[in-house]
Amino acid sequence: MGEGYRAAGVDIDAGTEAVRRISPLVRATYRPEVIGDIGGFGGLFDLGRSGFDDPLLVSATDGVGTKAEIARQTGRLDSIGRDLVAMCVDDLVCVGAEPLFFLDYLAVGRLSPAMVERLVSGIAAGCSEAGCALIGGEMAEHPGVMEADRFDLVGFAVGAVERDKVLDGSAVEAGDVLVGLESPNLRANGFSLVRRLVFDVAGRVLGEPAWDGSGTSLADELLAPSVLYAPAVLAALAVHEVHAVAHITGGGLPGNLPRVLGDGVDAVVDTARWEVPRIFRELQHMGGVTDEEMSRVFNMGIGMVLAVPDAEAHGVVALLVDNGRPARVIGELVAGSGVVHLRR
Repeated sequence: MGEGYRAAGVDIDAGTEAVRRISPLVRATYRPEVIGDIGGFGGLFDLGRSGFDDPLLVSATDGVGTKAEIARQTGRLDSIGRDLVAMCVDDLVCVGAEPLFFLDYLAVGRLSPAMVERLVSGIAAGCSEAGCALIGGEMAEHPGVMEADRFDLVGFAVGAVERDKVLDGSAVEAGDVLVGLESPNLRANGFSLVRRLVFDVAGRVLGEPAWDGSGTSLADELLAPSVLYAPAVLAALAVHEVHAVAHITGGGLPGNLPRVLGDGVDAVVDTARWEVPRIFRELQHMGGVTDEEMSRVFNMGIGMVLAVPDAEAHGVVALLVDNGRPARVIGELVAGSGVVHLRR
């Protein structure tokens, strides 16, 4: 009997079964603009039915980094797909765009239909919450390159915004107020440092309590799914004047706020205005990480920031809270050169 693809480590039948399992999950995310069905060579989306007058398309791509390794070690694969969607669609709203559709790329050492189903269930749930359709994806087996139980996830999101409503940072000005949306957990950023602190430095075990007296395990805290901000932020953009939106991911506040500030203003952030979730302090204590380094790596409890006129701040905070996203004023913009000042 001659050589075959399965002997090389690629199981075509497993791929077919995986598609069968995820098909209802994918279809459940479809919007009216989706044309066709799962399995085509390309996903079709009728932008003309989306109600835009003069739209610009906006794209964003991201992954979940080495948080995937924590998910693999624990076998908890159902929510990391939601992290993937959040990382992508929350970038889209930073320019004012409504998420429309999403594609994913899954690389595995060995394709398990059950594993694919669990991962895609999280992606589909995130897409449904964000209001975007999961219209395509790719599953790739990498035998001999990745170990059998290893995987990586990458996502790609497309949205649209009216040309005259693009947020490009040009409207920000001294006197604007910074509204921060709370992040109760790590989301999907900084996990290479997390893994070093947890395993190499502290020698911790994922199944043990997160800290003394905690009712949750360390795995619970590390794998807590990302807050998805896009729907609440879009609700704010629809009724309030918002000058800029920044997604606080890797790089923290110092690395992400300057991306929307321009050259004429500085951001002054009062870090005493919110309570840093305990998981951040526990990680900091494990390795004696400085405050400065923590703020450069993690969001430290603020996952999104809106720059708004002072007169809009109260209404914006109230609307975000009404949409299930706790928020508060955390600082202001002053004349400067695009620098972030963390006031402790």
